[in-house]
Amino acid sequence: MTLLPQEIIRRKRDGGALDPEHIHAFVEGLTTGSVSEGQAASFAMAIFFRGLSVKERVALTQAMTRSGEVLKWDLPGPVLDKHSTGGVGDTVSLALAPAVAACGGYVPMISGRGLGHTGGTLDKFDSIPGYVTQPDIETFRRVTREVGCAVIGQTADLAPADKRLYAIRDVTATVESIDLITASILSKKLAAGLQGLVMDVKFGSGAFMDNPADARALAESLVLVANGAGLPTSALLTDMNEPLASAAGNAVEVNYIVDYLTGRRREPRFHAVTVALCAEMLVLGKLAANLDEARARIEAAISSGRAAEIFQRMVAALGGPADFLDKPGRHLAAAPVIRPVHAEREGIVQRIATRDVGVAVVALGGGRTRPQDPIDHAVGLTELAEVGAAVGSSRPLAIVHARSEAAAEAAERAVRAAYTVGDAPARPGPLVLERIGAKA
Repeated sequence: MTLLPQEIIRRKRDGGALDPEHIHAFVEGLTTGSVSEGQAASFAMAIFFRGLSVKERVALTQAMTRSGEVLKWDLPGPVLDKHSTGGVGDTVSLALAPAVAACGGYVPMISGRGLGHTGGTLDKFDSIPGYVTQPDIETFRRVTREVGCAVIGQTADLAPADKRLYAIRDVTATVESIDLITASILSKKLAAGLQGLVMDVKFGSGAFMDNPADARALAESLVLVANGAGLPTSALLTDMNEPLASAAGNAVEVNYIVDYLTGRRREPRFHAVTVALCAEMLVLGKLAANLDEARARIEAAISSGRAAEIFQRMVAALGGPADFLDKPGRHLAAAPVIRPVHAEREGIVQRIATRDVGVAVVALGGGRTRPQDPIDHAVGLTELAEVGAAVGSSRPLAIVHARSEAAAEAAERAVRAAYTVGDAPARPGPLVLERIGAKA
């Protein structure tokens, strides 16, 4: 029996189970437009409160995967990818894709825009003039084949149902649903025709999953559903109790990655997470026999400059400047108001309300409160102090990049409120809490 969209919503709202054909029918409506915005939002909210069984979760993932084209590849190396659940200063994808490509992998990365307080990989690449984040499928295939990696957004051909639902989740407070996150992430990855996937599942004050137990549940869901769908997948639980990089924004994070890849600046926390995720990918793709060998290969790819070279080739192949890596300042937008934020007292950073740091970037214009909102790529925060750092008159909490004096002042207040400064020594917790692999 075919159910109307509102009846499917009602069934889930009341705690009932949805048959695969009901889920496929609703997802088809998302794709064709026969399901309204209000119905899509209600569907997401019903799932948020009532949840999905594993069977329903698999059905939703498969339906969204099949809502568009599913790519098939014929390449001389493994097709691999990584996905992060999002955080503040998490710009790993920009370095990871060319680093893995430098080791013989192929990385056709389909990324998203910012969700809530977290930055979006596509918004970062949009700050590069000329870079086409939504090319046609043939361009995506060609760049992946010729360069080794291509970081793009969902086109109309790939998981279009997820693209629509993704935007609605951002503005209806349903981002944190494990069921919806699982289906959203994996539908894009399955549509990309991957042979291996590594998940970076964040926990802490700047993650969607604050509690490590919740993050573990999400990681287990992703690994279970992905491997069940035939995609070899592992996950790392990584710390987001402070920004991963010292930059948060769009152009400022791209500039950070240029410094990282060219060796001008490599912060230990960011580097450690990047290498750990890359190493997982190389092992999944059988490009390294074990994690120690994989880490050594990635370290060599980054330190030798091979990853930087591939990053530049990818930028140029997707329409960006041919001299971008050499002259990022010529091409990246800069905010007109740049000034430091000092703590109200001398001391040591004890804790950071990292989510509030991300919200401050959104308030500056570096994120969205509605899907249609424009992004100001120039604004953000740099030189974010880490937990354990001594701050005061000579070391600011951060540097604000703002469009106006009023916006800068509001960001200053938000940053000060997000930082707890005291006298005791402070040390962050473990950066990688746990690895979750497929169960035999």
